Amino acid sequence: MLSINHALMSKTDFNDLMWFRITAEERSFTKAAARIGVAQSTLSHTIKRLETNLGIRLLTRTTRSVAPTPAGARLLATVAPRLTEIEDEIAALMEFRDKPSGSIRLTLSDHAFETVVWPKLKPVLAAHPDISVEFSIDSGFRNIVEDGFDAGVRLGESVEKDMIAVRIGPDWRMVAVAAPVYFAEHAPPLHPQDLLQHNCINMRHETRGGLYPWEFEKNGQQLNVRVDGQLTFNNSYAMMDAALSGMGIAFVPNSLADDHIASGALQLALDDWSPFFDGYFLYYPTRRQNLPAFRLIVDMLRRRMG
Repeated sequence: MLSINHALMSKTDFNDLMWFRITAEERSFTKAAARIGVAQSTLSHTIKRLETNLGIRLLTRTTRSVAPTPAGARLLATVAPRLTEIEDEIAALMEFRDKPSGSIRLTLSDHAFETVVWPKLKPVLAAHPDISVEFSIDSGFRNIVEDGFDAGVRLGESVEKDMIAVRIGPDWRMVAVAAPVYFAEHAPPLHPQDLLQHNCINMRHETRGGLYPWEFEKNGQQLNVRVDGQLTFNNSYAMMDAALSGMGIAFVPNSLADDHIASGALQLALDDWSPFFDGYFLYYPTRRQNLPAFRLIVDMLRRRMG
């Protein structure tokens, strides 16, 4: 393997290998070019030059996607950890600057972004212009290592055991709500199974593809209900708007619904079936914690009890 590394270093430069890694991770020249910040033609030329220098085809290109060849997969497995180490060491050197700097990529849901992360980070980023953050907002579960993220935000119960997890938000719960005009025409459900007779507003997982089953619990009894209805979204805020418009029952985080319930714009159903659970955690691999800019972000997001 040592001879391979020497050959690589003699024929290529750091950027060629870095851009190949990002393209292999994104499996798309368009997405990779956007992530790097270069023209797609420039990226394509760079990858072709790398393949020419090595005399090996590294990526299989189709009209819809890009995938590593067996040789490309082996190269990726060989160089990716080393490139990450180099990136981390360069970022760590920024500690010697007067101000923290660097780029951080986060994956999180729209609800986590709006209710916890953005309110905390907005003043921090305004005070530290040398720190740049890319937010990838979706409702799916991403593999932050494979997808090239520095960290992610998930509910405590969903964080992988091999990750460092830092609580960043309070406990919350999912609640079933609808507008008074809807419940005027349909009797409110008294049991989760009653939802099967209602027009429910569904949520689709972006990465898993399936519809989210509504989860309830009472006196130790857990019950998942797969509801049906006219509307399906992948965004909690769109679900809220549909519920406020009388389009059906939505199952949303209580933080989105509480003010509307207090004002009478929404009515709560199945309250006793909706317990609180662990809120949001920031999770990341061990190696990320040594980067100054990343440490600052973690400290600003950390939940201060009381």
